[in-house]
Amino acid sequence: MITPIELVIFDCDGVLVDSERIAARLHVAVGAELGWPLTEAEVIEKFIGRSPLSNGEQITARVGPSRAALWQERFEQLHRTAVGAELTPVDGILEVLDTLTLPSCVASGGSHDTMRHTLGHTGIYPYFEGRIFSASEVAHGKPAPDLFLHAAKQMGVHPSVCIVVEDSKYGIQAARAAGMRALGYAGGLTPAKWLEGPNTTVFDDMRELPTLLVQT
Repeated sequence: MITPIELVIFDCDGVLVDSERIAARLHVAVGAELGWPLTEAEVIEKFIGRSPLSNGEQITARVGPSRAALWQERFEQLHRTAVGAELTPVDGILEVLDTLTLPSCVASGGSHDTMRHTLGHTGIYPYFEGRIFSASEVAHGKPAPDLFLHAAKQMGVHPSVCIVVEDSKYGIQAARAAGMRALGYAGGLTPAKWLEGPNTTVFDDMRELPTLLVQT
């Protein structure tokens, strides 16, 4: 018998807001400026789904601390501008949130400031206000389970009754490590095969989510 779900934990970037395409493009552009030429596929492999701290460590190891600091500054400037000009909700997610009756929260590698900006810009912030958790609150970001376990604890539920909606391989790995079921959204940049595995259902249309929450 399937244990009923008591909490839906949403990732932010790529699940609620269609920001991964923006981030990948900007990392490619900034990397070209600062000495680490990257393709979009390499950015997806190395950065997407991980915390800014983890990505910063990778960048520092490659280009050194001074260029890494410049990279972060440049990326944040460009990202804020691009979000204001072109960010949209993930296709179908507003319909899902309007009908979702299960308790829910957000657990993202991004900072609270970034989420306030992206979720606010797309009109999603009110759906989750007061129930938004960042990797900055835990010792280790994804793929470690810390963030999802923290979210479950703060929401007062056991990990076994949580389901995570993620679009990155690192997020899916974190959900599995936390002992949670996962729904892998493959409608964005991450290949579906990277999301496949135990306790995970892969889907590519966000409008399928309400049905999957009942079936999974």
